[in-house]
Amino acid sequence: MTPIRLLTAALIVMLATSGAQAEPLARSLFGAKASPTAGPSQPVGTYARGCAAGLVALPETGPTWQAMRLSRNRNWGQPQLVQFLEDLSRYAATLPGWRGLYIGDLSQPRGGPMTGGHASHQIGLDADVWMLPPASLRLSRAQRESISSISIRTEDQTRINGNWTPAHMALLKAAASDPRVDRVFVAAAAKIAMCNQATRSDKAWLQKIRPIYGHNTHFHVRLKCPPGAPLCETQTPTVAQLSKGGDGCDETLNWWVTTYLEELRHPPKRPKQTGPAPKNAKTYVMSDLPAECRTVLSAP
Repeated sequence: MTPIRLLTAALIVMLATSGAQAEPLARSLFGAKASPTAGPSQPVGTYARGCAAGLVALPETGPTWQAMRLSRNRNWGQPQLVQFLEDLSRYAATLPGWRGLYIGDLSQPRGGPMTGGHASHQIGLDADVWMLPPASLRLSRAQRESISSISIRTEDQTRINGNWTPAHMALLKAAASDPRVDRVFVAAAAKIAMCNQATRSDKAWLQKIRPIYGHNTHFHVRLKCPPGAPLCETQTPTVAQLSKGGDGCDETLNWWVTTYLEELRHPPKRPKQTGPAPKNAKTYVMSDLPAECRTVLSAP
């Protein structure tokens, strides 16, 4: 083969390879959609690998809430999630020092992997609620971009700080006690405090409170798959299985502020990974999502 033919063959291989590698990321495709699909609501797939049809917007402002960071266009959810947040905000307005709720990210208009910031929030059943008690429910769009929430734990992540109040515990309890809720994620220090403060006869709701890294400036509410949603996949293991039927106020909770934090400070040596890295929300392409997500993405 002549040098020119060799060069031509090499270019063909390069173009074919680059074409395969250039498949657009699912987060770019879903992040570009500014509006939801028409028709009935439907969560598709799992909280961290899916999409959503027929989402509805949480109104930017209501009697007892405001949606924050509006520039992200992430105030979309299943109707059940929007109703839950409105209900929870009304309860929050009855707490001392609270006028309602500042609500962070729900989902994008069609769900799916986000352009940044979350591994889940993909099917319209997740929402972040700020720890900051609202001082005003008349914030401008600009103010909603500039103000930040507050942290309720110490810098070393082991304890709650002075921002934590009984109202925070009451709000988390209300969320976890709602039958629509599957689980609530919050900083481990907050769950430790609630385990210590709850009465022995009133701890069942703590089963749904799940400790997780971060989540000190907001808590993350996850709803169950709603009735009549056959394409929605329930998270496993369930909270009951994780807690072994208990409230989760045990040695597994203390692990988060002992062994886990120590591993963050001094990561153990791990075997060098071989083969491709596991895919996640940042690297998914459309073929990694449920087949129905193609229809959701292309629908008018």
